[in-house]
Amino acid sequence: MKETLTTKFIELFGDADNTEFFFSPGRVNLIGEHTDYNGGHVFPCALTLGTYALARKRSDKKMHFYSLNLTNFGVVEASLDDLTNKKEYGWANYPLGIVWAFKERGVELETGFDMVIWGNIPNGSGLSSSASLEVLTGLVLTNLFDIHTFNMIDLALIGQQSENNFNGCNCGIMDQFAVAMGKKDHAIFLDTSDLSFEYAPVVLDDAKIIITNSKVKHSLVDSKYNDRRQECADALAALQTKLDIKTLGDLDLDTFEANVELIDDPVKVRRARHAVAENQRTIEAVKALKEGNISHFGELMNQSHISLRDDYEVSCDEIDILVDLAWAIPGVVGSRITGGGFGGCTVSIVKTDAVDTFIETVGAKYLEKVGHEAEFYTVDIGNGACKLD
Repeated sequence: MKETLTTKFIELFGDADNTEFFFSPGRVNLIGEHTDYNGGHVFPCALTLGTYALARKRSDKKMHFYSLNLTNFGVVEASLDDLTNKKEYGWANYPLGIVWAFKERGVELETGFDMVIWGNIPNGSGLSSSASLEVLTGLVLTNLFDIHTFNMIDLALIGQQSENNFNGCNCGIMDQFAVAMGKKDHAIFLDTSDLSFEYAPVVLDDAKIIITNSKVKHSLVDSKYNDRRQECADALAALQTKLDIKTLGDLDLDTFEANVELIDDPVKVRRARHAVAENQRTIEAVKALKEGNISHFGELMNQSHISLRDDYEVSCDEIDILVDLAWAIPGVVGSRITGGGFGGCTVSIVKTDAVDTFIETVGAKYLEKVGHEAEFYTVDIGNGACKLD
């Protein structure tokens, strides 16, 4: 990959002297969806799919961004003197937002930089191509400009700050945290209320993690993602009139149900019920995984999907078809929507001897029912963002 990026860099900028090479992964969340902005637990892992960058400092105030995936944008040029989100920048608003967030935190770049990227995370798939690019940019900047102010968790928080306030999606911390802090063959059991975390080995014995892309692209900025966040905030405020809680993640399901009458909107009740129940499921699922009880982990994944479909309403017909098809196949331990929703991907744990059947059967029936193909990725769990040689 480095050779391809270097060739393009030379073509665009004359030479590739003093360039540095970086990688930042995508992520998949095994369980714990829409809990990260509700003070609950999540259980994501970094993937070996991701985004690569070749970059170097400039001597002026210009920043140049080029994507080998989105060549129609050409070289996007921006200036350190005007750090504003512009529609014509398109995808480049994500790295630009990191420069803005660095400045917001008191770290102002003195010169610009050139950056060429390529990634193999499908855009809009729910595997965090945006968070991958955000953390990647943070890593590029700290290395190119010799900035020691920020550690990897800081870079995750900067990515979230940028996405919330520069790009307008009120995401939680999960995606950026998983991208920045990933560890090979481990998932991250993260308490989003205080960012305490532990690495849990993902030992699936004779099973594989398969991500199925519905090819229904989502855009969380345009979707009802921000609405869901507000509905949960409203439900929390209603519960706080009686309960001494900071987040929905502070509640167990019994306490929630005992006080549900405080929330006067049945829709908001369902949204909050999902956030509370999903948090409890995630805690239980990690315990099951540690005990080697993969079948129970799979059952909790299935329950998670039902809750996301019915109470949180972030699924869609195509995703539900994928999950229903998966559930019908012997050897599928569990399957659910993953990511922000409104399209994107499912994540399934599938017994190794059933993988071929799973891909063939789900693929054929999905095409028949929906009219377009799904894509399948048998994934490995990789490390977080890093500088490469």
